Amino acid sequence: MTTTPEPKTADRKNIHLDLARGPQAQSQISSQFDRIELTHNALPELNFDDVSTACRFLGRRLSMPLIIGAMTGGTDRADAINLTLAKAANAAGVALAVGSQRASIEDGRPQKTIRQLAPDVPVIGNLGGVQLARPDGIDLAKRAVENLEADAIFIHLNPLQEIAQPEGDRDWRGVEAAIAEAVNQLDCPVIVKEVGAGLSASVAGRLKAAGVRMVDVAGIGGTNWTRIETLRREEHADPMTPFLDWGIPTLDAVMAIRDEHPDLQLIASGGIRHGLDAAKAIWLGAELVAAAGHFLRATENDDAQLTPERLASALADWRLQMQMTLFLTGSRDLAAFKRAEGVIDGG
Repeated sequence: MTTTPEPKTADRKNIHLDLARGPQAQSQISSQFDRIELTHNALPELNFDDVSTACRFLGRRLSMPLIIGAMTGGTDRADAINLTLAKAANAAGVALAVGSQRASIEDGRPQKTIRQLAPDVPVIGNLGGVQLARPDGIDLAKRAVENLEADAIFIHLNPLQEIAQPEGDRDWRGVEAAIAEAVNQLDCPVIVKEVGAGLSASVAGRLKAAGVRMVDVAGIGGTNWTRIETLRREEHADPMTPFLDWGIPTLDAVMAIRDEHPDLQLIASGGIRHGLDAAKAIWLGAELVAAAGHFLRATENDDAQLTPERLASALADWRLQMQMTLFLTGSRDLAAFKRAEGVIDGG
């Protein structure tokens, strides 16, 4: 009997890029931010130009509380995207997270050029929880941080994506203990994130007990990796159909973790469509927001050619939209905005 060889990690990453750009990769479940209605202030008593969306993250100043979210890495095309993102992030004053670094490390691809192009903003590495739990996982995480000169590292949890992936990892034993060890062993903050199915308050509590101080809820509502992996299946995709939109909407995840674990710092991602959604997430209790798919689509055109001007424009639009939200609620800065009036339907 002959078997089809598993595709290299790098090959899979290029396929992911193509699929992630299309409408079929989008969740059919909303992130639920339309449930938030911020109260319009018709008498703001502010100069719009004085309204500040600035904040600090990982010891660095940001122009707005935004991370260009983890997307990809480990291929020539992905490297070109990451370098374009790094330049744009530094120019816009926002943080940057790279995609999983396993492929780059496997292929011996250094990523320090990303740091060189983004010297002024936080740069965050990325490694899968399953990879961290392997015997050489902590060493791999240290190499990931060193390879990027990262300010922090994301450890991503993606059990649904892995079982949807034809060649995915099935054994998730030991991941929790490995995260606790990483918190103790690494010289930078460890931030744990989902990839689009959401973190529950109970899982957040377990992560907090392991020493984690910041999580990215990464709820359902945006790019859907279950759908992407199902699209990659050439056969026998039917079992995944009931799980295509499995997960916790981003709004619900933020509220649940905020209420049960107010000492955890939160990043909100998953279906953040624009600067107004981003501002609503901050109002809700997140410290920062992350978005990936929106900026990936701004980084390349339909012919996979890089479009740095369009990316810069998209980032500028988000900052303007956040600034408008603060102004229209009578808020001079983010601290004042968190006290602004608003309601949550059904909440």
